[in-house]
Amino acid sequence: MSKILKRREACTKVYSREARIDNSSPRAARAERASLLRRFCFALLLLLATQFLLGMLTNLYVKVPDSHPGSGAPEYFSGVVQGVVWTPASGAGWLRLHAVVGLLLFLGALAFVYYAIAARDRGWIIIAVVGVLGIVAAGFNGASFLNYGHDFSSLLMSIGVLVALVAYLIGLYRTP
Repeated sequence: MSKILKRREACTKVYSREARIDNSSPRAARAERASLLRRFCFALLLLLATQFLLGMLTNLYVKVPDSHPGSGAPEYFSGVVQGVVWTPASGAGWLRLHAVVGLLLFLGALAFVYYAIAARDRGWIIIAVVGVLGIVAAGFNGASFLNYGHDFSSLLMSIGVLVALVAYLIGLYRTP
């Protein structure tokens, strides 16, 4: 009976996660970090797709008032702050949701940069930085569109999303 139990224990150990990934080795630790970054990257891609869809719904069904805090501001950055504060508090439904998801996306992208730097992997760091730069560009151009209503800002916003999307897709299919 003892031989059967030992054999069963040995088989269990072979097929367990601990046996497949030995966290004491640097290669296994690097693989584990890459797996975490890949999952984070996938979550950001889903959030970007959601944000893009919300932007399309906002574009089709929301009329931004001509006069709101930040609209036509003579100084761009103070207008951005006023518009970004006004939108989640008083904006129309789709616009409000679009702004809130955009802010969450920005915070998630910053966290992704932090984890990429912590992993000390140059490839992931480049992917994370390019992604967050695309999201920042999209956010600033979204605020510009909100405050000034220029269609060109909407185009630049979608280009920023595309830059982040391509960066994160490269990260998703990147091999360590």
